[in-house]
Amino acid sequence: MDIKEVFILSFDALKERKVRSILTILMVMAGSSLLVAVNGFGAGFTEFFNNQFNNLAPNILFISSVVQDENGAPVGGAGAPQSPKITLNAAVINRLNSLPFIDEVIPSYQADITLESQGESKNNAVLSMDPQKLFVIAPTLELVEGSTLRQNDPSAMVIAEDVANPPGEATPFISLGQSVRAKFSFVDDITGQSQEESKNFVVTGVMESTGNPTIDNSVVINTAAGDAFLKKSGKFDSLFVVAQSSEFVDVVEQEIRSLYGNDIGITTVKAILKTVQEFTGGINAFLLSIAVISLIVGAVGIITTLYTSVIERIREIGTLKALGAQKSNILALFLVEALIIGIIGATLGLLAGIGGGYLLTRAGPGDGPPLDPVYLPTDMINVWMISVGLSVVAGLLPAWKASRVTPIEALRPK
Repeated sequence: MDIKEVFILSFDALKERKVRSILTILMVMAGSSLLVAVNGFGAGFTEFFNNQFNNLAPNILFISSVVQDENGAPVGGAGAPQSPKITLNAAVINRLNSLPFIDEVIPSYQADITLESQGESKNNAVLSMDPQKLFVIAPTLELVEGSTLRQNDPSAMVIAEDVANPPGEATPFISLGQSVRAKFSFVDDITGQSQEESKNFVVTGVMESTGNPTIDNSVVINTAAGDAFLKKSGKFDSLFVVAQSSEFVDVVEQEIRSLYGNDIGITTVKAILKTVQEFTGGINAFLLSIAVISLIVGAVGIITTLYTSVIERIREIGTLKALGAQKSNILALFLVEALIIGIIGATLGLLAGIGGGYLLTRAGPGDGPPLDPVYLPTDMINVWMISVGLSVVAGLLPAWKASRVTPIEALRPK
């Protein structure tokens, strides 16, 4: 019995039991399609975040006055806030500027304010810094036509696109060139009473979305205006430390740690990306485990299908052996059936998985940049080979059982 005859007999046997064979193929297809979809989703997710974080300057370190423990985690938790040990002021900036591999240090004030426009009030984050330095912390930043950055104008305000045109709202909240009123609530350090500061600003620029969360939901005013309006008294909330290149970020972080230890907070784009990758890696591992279980279920289905087939075809096996078929021929016959099931199921699974990956990435809300799955040829080949290989392994037990059947046992009258 040559290999061609084995394939023909195996294919005919599957056709005779077409319903059972189709169901088994579908089980293999489900497992392999899930593997393909999850791999594509995971690779697409990673590429999406890599692209998003490339919009951030990779040579920037974010410095805050948050006290950290020895592991770099913020101290205080859900209890009373921990008072910072280091005040970020001009002296700190000068000291940081003296360190090697640092191009400049950009100070900023941050707070929450209320903007009044078009008879409405909305709470927004305000970022007070030199407007010209926005291009340093967000290299891909673009302004809408007609925008200008007035570096020394204390009444000028630059707003994010989502602030000007809030998502889900039909009409703009703020327009370019419009005057808006900003209110800031604070507690007076001397009297301990709540007070409110108000100031009118003119919107001189609108920033298009960059993927940088620091500025995409903020309004920006210059440093002097922020110091006066937000009652900061020269105490900055954060510093953007610009390293000479991304290669020096780790060195700069070590230098800053040697000066201040964990008394200040340091965050880098690399650290943020690592955290996101760990999070998405956990999700992908969970989804992959589900896909592997589906493949195992498909393998159990193959065992059941072929084992039942062995029982139903005892006489056929006995006849083949009586005609001279060897144990190896019978073994090959059932293994080829498992192979055919695996090949068809895995191939259909690849096609279904590609479509499933796109469904996974389109399942969420449509806001924001698209997240497209990425299908790597090596991943596709690996999934196909795993699916087919598992199918053949699942067919070993039934094939071995069939090869052990003797002609006398098979042809004995019932």
